[in-house]
Amino acid sequence: MVIIDGLYHQAPALRHKEIIAAMGRRVSVVGAGSIGALRAAELQPFGMVGVGAVFRSYWSGEIDGDDEVAVGQEPDGRQRALTWPLVNLRHVLRIAEREGLADLRTCAELLEALRAVYYPQRSMAAVLAVLRREGAAHVGEWLRQRRSGDPYFGDLKRLDALEAISAATSGTLPPAPGEVPAGVWDTAYHRRWVNEAAAEEVDGLTLGALDRLTYQQLFDPCFARRWAAWLDHRSNHPGVGSGMWLAERLECLVGAAGGAPPVWALFRPVVDLTDPQAVRVLLAGETAADRAAIARCADRNAEAARSRPGFRPEAVVDGAARGVLLRLWRVDSEGLDAEALSRGLGSGQHAVDALKKFFLGFLADAREARSMEVGDAR
Repeated sequence: MVIIDGLYHQAPALRHKEIIAAMGRRVSVVGAGSIGALRAAELQPFGMVGVGAVFRSYWSGEIDGDDEVAVGQEPDGRQRALTWPLVNLRHVLRIAEREGLADLRTCAELLEALRAVYYPQRSMAAVLAVLRREGAAHVGEWLRQRRSGDPYFGDLKRLDALEAISAATSGTLPPAPGEVPAGVWDTAYHRRWVNEAAAEEVDGLTLGALDRLTYQQLFDPCFARRWAAWLDHRSNHPGVGSGMWLAERLECLVGAAGGAPPVWALFRPVVDLTDPQAVRVLLAGETAADRAAIARCADRNAEAARSRPGFRPEAVVDGAARGVLLRLWRVDSEGLDAEALSRGLGSGQHAVDALKKFFLGFLADAREARSMEVGDAR
């Protein structure tokens, strides 16, 4: 796997745990050019291989900032760079120094002046303007001419990317510097991220596994029993060491302490939704109508975002979501936490937050059901 570039300003950057998880599964991961070079320098002790000048600069400590490789991109999906990253400007100024256009001290001063420009605004026009202001208009003219003859002139990130791809495809990569210790990547945080990404096509709908599970946790009146069954299975198949059925565990606790809390208060594992057994047990009560409702909720959220720019399900007022949940589960505020825990939702607030994704769709379905009831009565 060769990692070169990726979004990071308007979206979460490529996670270290994703890369470590891949390497933990014996995938060779190479980084170069941009965020690939940065991650390679950070994860070399775990076995990630770095290639190219940008990686070497990060690894040696010559550079250490994210802004060294950051660029602004076209917003239309083409992802063409609109601005200059510092690593490319540093490379250009070294060439200028070698060709006698400026001495080493002047190039260092020019680089600092260019660094002061915020990276999404460091366009070619801005670079030329800074060079003119600093008394180096001739360097700007030289750069403009070189770029007119070669649109890739000075693009160190591109050179490194090509080097990495060539090395990976020709089998000439340097050996991995280390190895991921067993299990270091398999954390609760990683499993939550995997659950967010897990999806499959069912009934012609592409649905996230986590959405399907959460819908059952919220809306299936029998889900507490299903969660207890899953905890029993999980308790006896812990993955490490010898398992013990929950009845045995509780018996031990009762013997030791004279009483035991409910199983859902004792055991709160993070479900692995890539595990077919987990999906089979936890979604045993799911129906085609449930899956259609999840899709309708997603459509309602998308429609709200179009009509009210900036809308997100998380913006639903806590009190409104909490009121729906209390009526749905037929509990009072004091019983909300216990009911949420019995369904594997962690806490009452976690359940309230989870409901917000389905809030608009649930209300729309409820209004439609009431209209049909009124129509039938007439």
